[in-house]
Amino acid sequence: MKIALVSPYDFAHPGGVSSHISSLERYITRMGHEVKVIAPASREISDFGDRFIPIGRPYPIPSSESIIRVSISLRLGPTIKEVLARENFDIIHLHEPFMPMLCSAILRFSNTVNVGTFHANQGKPGYNWGRPISSWMISRRLHKLHGKIAVSRTAMNYASRYIPGPFEIIPNGIDIEQFSLDLPPIEQFCDGKKNILFLGRLEFRKGVNYLLKAYLQVKPEIHDTRLIIAGPGTRLRKRYERWVRLHRLENDVIFVGFVSEDDKPRYYKTADVFCAPATSRESFGIVLLEAMAMGKPVVATNIEGYASVVSHGEDGFLVPPQNASELARALVHVLSDEETRTKMAVKGRQKALDYNWESITQRIFNFYEKAIDEHSKN
Repeated sequence: MKIALVSPYDFAHPGGVSSHISSLERYITRMGHEVKVIAPASREISDFGDRFIPIGRPYPIPSSESIIRVSISLRLGPTIKEVLARENFDIIHLHEPFMPMLCSAILRFSNTVNVGTFHANQGKPGYNWGRPISSWMISRRLHKLHGKIAVSRTAMNYASRYIPGPFEIIPNGIDIEQFSLDLPPIEQFCDGKKNILFLGRLEFRKGVNYLLKAYLQVKPEIHDTRLIIAGPGTRLRKRYERWVRLHRLENDVIFVGFVSEDDKPRYYKTADVFCAPATSRESFGIVLLEAMAMGKPVVATNIEGYASVVSHGEDGFLVPPQNASELARALVHVLSDEETRTKMAVKGRQKALDYNWESITQRIFNFYEKAIDEHSKN
């Protein structure tokens, strides 16, 4: 089978959708099928060779306390038509299928079976962006989408406000091979201190400002601790670094910037607890599962997407969002109780194994076959 995986987002910029597509491409290829990834890209994507087809130039657009990087060109049609005619895909899998411009345009010009995965929670553009034009566009192209996947019930509930069902819920996956417990930790942080890890983009909605305030309360309770903040972002990083200097925490709060896919599991391995203090708009908790796969307890905010992953009191703690005091209390509890950390680590690892990409890929491929079969009957 020849399959296209389409992302509306800049494939050169790290993000959940890009990571999802990269893993899905790898595992479908292992099954013996031909896969091409189509996306805009701000730089050359060398890892995929001719399996990557760049279409469109991405631009950063502010959206809901975040930045999305999508192509906004109205002139993608000729290139899309040429690519679709040349490649002759058996199925096209669009991620955020109604996101302007690339995904919605490919859906318009496609003459094969099309399925879509809906990743987003509230606040992401695509359904109500540019209304009423966006509503008209969805109504015109909805019949060309032959199957709908949502990564979580949260994502399904959001998408179903604009897109009629049915939806199949197939979650994000974890590459268990990548997150091996045998990996070494980051040596420079193995000095006896207990490490709290945040890993994600430095955006307001990720809640790092609340984590910093929480750490200010943790430090007097457990002196021998360190907060490691990993992930891309410069504008907010400068603001956070000024705050750290103001409170004289330069030796205790470490900003490491962008972390490669190879080093990411090692940072999880280095942590004693992983913290995800996002304020809202998370449709899933892939970083939580990654930490669990590395045998780490989790402290996260009790938002819908995270609550679908973490079982409070079993593999982690869920605390109210935007509440530094409750966040600090949970971190102190985990860091001061080795038995709790060990029990949560074991249960978290077991849960993560249920999300391994091999089984998730098989579920998605079965969905492809079902969509193709139903389309052939019509």
